[in-house]
Amino acid sequence: MFLSFLWPGLGQLAQGRRRTALLYAAPVAVVVLLLVVRILGGAEAFAVSLLDPTVALTLLILTALMAIWRLISMVDALVTAMRNTPARSPALPVAAVLATIVIASHLWLGNVTWAFYDAGSQIFVGDRGPDGTPPAEPSDGRPEASDNAVDFQATPFPTPATASNRITILVTGIDSGHGRNHSLTDTLMLISVDPDTSQVAMLSFPRDISEFSLFNGGTYHGKINSFMTYARLHPDQFPDGGLPSLAKEIGYLAGVPVGYFAAINLDGFTKMIDLVGGVDVVNPKAIDDPKYDWFNGTYGFHLAAGSVHLDGRSGLAYVRSRQGVGDNDFTRAARQQQVLQALRKKLTSPAVIGSLPDLVRALGSSVRTNYPAGDIERIIAIGTHVTDDSTFKKVLGPPYATSPPPDTTGGVYTLVLDMNRIAKLSVELFGSDSRYAAAATSTP
Repeated sequence: MFLSFLWPGLGQLAQGRRRTALLYAAPVAVVVLLLVVRILGGAEAFAVSLLDPTVALTLLILTALMAIWRLISMVDALVTAMRNTPARSPALPVAAVLATIVIASHLWLGNVTWAFYDAGSQIFVGDRGPDGTPPAEPSDGRPEASDNAVDFQATPFPTPATASNRITILVTGIDSGHGRNHSLTDTLMLISVDPDTSQVAMLSFPRDISEFSLFNGGTYHGKINSFMTYARLHPDQFPDGGLPSLAKEIGYLAGVPVGYFAAINLDGFTKMIDLVGGVDVVNPKAIDDPKYDWFNGTYGFHLAAGSVHLDGRSGLAYVRSRQGVGDNDFTRAARQQQVLQALRKKLTSPAVIGSLPDLVRALGSSVRTNYPAGDIERIIAIGTHVTDDSTFKKVLGPPYATSPPPDTTGGVYTLVLDMNRIAKLSVELFGSDSRYAAAATSTP
């Protein structure tokens, strides 16, 4: 029985029952071989593929079947042995211990797999209603309320194909909670990948951009970080809902169609940092932000320059703080990219295995995307060829945006995009994929 515990069929082989041994061993060997091949093809890609509910459910079923198969093989070996030799007193207790180990280990694996399945079912959003649009009001019935479940509601939307089959994703950080009655997308990163060349363009849109043209006509006079909530609460103007409308708008301004978005709630971001044991970054300069609000009645965030270890609370402050001397939206955007890279490094570390179920659940509760679950391995494969040299990073502050005189904005700090510069940058980055390309070609 112990031999069949190690591998189904080994006990039968020791008993000289070769055909029965092969019957028990072969299915497990096939499953293990397939898993080994998948993992050798890229452990990171395999882990991410588990977020595809179809893949996770398949693995969950296999986990249950393998547990049953192992137990049957163990019992068969024990019963056969007991027929030939009277059972000694330790036999059944030892059998019970081994069976408990099998059940416990497969329950743990099933728990991890279920966490991936449940998270993937939440992360990859689809149609939310018969008309394909998200609800216009939050679940508590108050149109003005903030409700992350509603802000994350989003449906895939058709996007014009580009000449290079470019993959463009809008990454947003949604900052809500702490008594706020709305959600602010203070982080807006456009990531566009050319799959043929592995060239990546990363553009960060500052939160204070306002007075910009809308993709459906007209001008939005508020700040761009409030546009998602506005779009959600005005379905007559933006029937696609908040996030899809925001993605379309960012693509319209950047000049390249945005096919997908990934939204990260910052509360979940904090949990993920804590669950991986914190992240390590190199802070380029000291931060002294006396106005940073911890939302517990205290203010002030201070961090020395150099190598620092950030837990969830300090990590969130690191990516949110912008009022320190010499800091602004532009330096904050650079820190956000820095922390995301550090978090990605920790997520791929073997040290997170113990907290994997909780980590995956935190991911499922805080991330939403309309990127197809079945294509997730494709983007991971492309990412393996991306290097720092092939990645262009730009924060669209000056000279791509300028601040109007305070007396023209009521004293409110805002930024207005220089669309001529944006158009030129768009053509440089996206070539013929840019909607500005035709105009640039026709310009004398």
